[in-house]
Amino acid sequence: MLSTTIKPQPPIQTVQGVQIQLSNEYRDLALRADETIHKITADYPKTAQLYNLLLNDAEVDAYWNMANYVAVVKLGYNDHGPVHARVASAAAMVMMDLLVRRGVKLDVVTSGAGDLDDAFLVVLAGEMLHDTGNLIHRTGHEQASTILAHIILSRLLAEIYPNPERRYELLSFVLSAIATHDCNPIPLTMEAAVVAVADGTDMTKGRGRIAFDLGKVDIHSVSALAIEEVRITEGKDTPIDIEVLMSESAGIFQVEQILARKLIVTPLVNYVTLRATVTGEGEPQQRILNTVALKDRIFQVVP
Repeated sequence: MLSTTIKPQPPIQTVQGVQIQLSNEYRDLALRADETIHKITADYPKTAQLYNLLLNDAEVDAYWNMANYVAVVKLGYNDHGPVHARVASAAAMVMMDLLVRRGVKLDVVTSGAGDLDDAFLVVLAGEMLHDTGNLIHRTGHEQASTILAHIILSRLLAEIYPNPERRYELLSFVLSAIATHDCNPIPLTMEAAVVAVADGTDMTKGRGRIAFDLGKVDIHSVSALAIEEVRITEGKDTPIDIEVLMSESAGIFQVEQILARKLIVTPLVNYVTLRATVTGEGEPQQRILNTVALKDRIFQVVP
């Protein structure tokens, strides 16, 4: 049996004789993510119930494990298992909370499909299950994930929504979010946009180190190692402020190709301020760049 369960022990995962080592930073980030999810979903009982159902479901756990095996061991990618699911879901919950505070309209609510709790549930479900399709192959994993999520959620949502029409309407929102999480095609709902962008925020060096330590040395793995922290807070000009702290300028590749690429094509683009700042790499005057911000869909140097 493959096992990628998070435990407060030395972060070693054994996958058929191949050891996948999670860095301390990434392991700790996953534990903090779990706390964040529990804290925010305390106000949304249906979302909290689904989170616990997903964490304790054997089918879901098996799919996360196999998705990680294919992504990490066979393809040399970074973590796509239960740790990534938690970290990205925590980011999504924080973003949803910030949007709600500022009165941003959510499609689940405006369509009449559900209330705020239902909107949070849609985002959580989409984020937790968006990468399961990697167990088949990376190519086409978005569509594969929707198929697997349909099977899982048809079963689990029945425990939360006795009304079948309500259940399947919300399931439709989840499947749309999963199918568009890599922005090909482009997300159409606010919930799907949150799933896509929150997925892109999980880019710290802890996650990236997995592929690097397994021998993958390219601009993707090297730039990922330059990402120290991603902070998601309430913004001044926009509801959400995302700040990426980098140890080296190389990290800008990761920010531009992963996070900004998604943000600029989603309905979230007008609700998020994105900045990237180099905190290491010698004296500020000697760096290639210090701080850049996304403006008019391109990065510009901040004085």
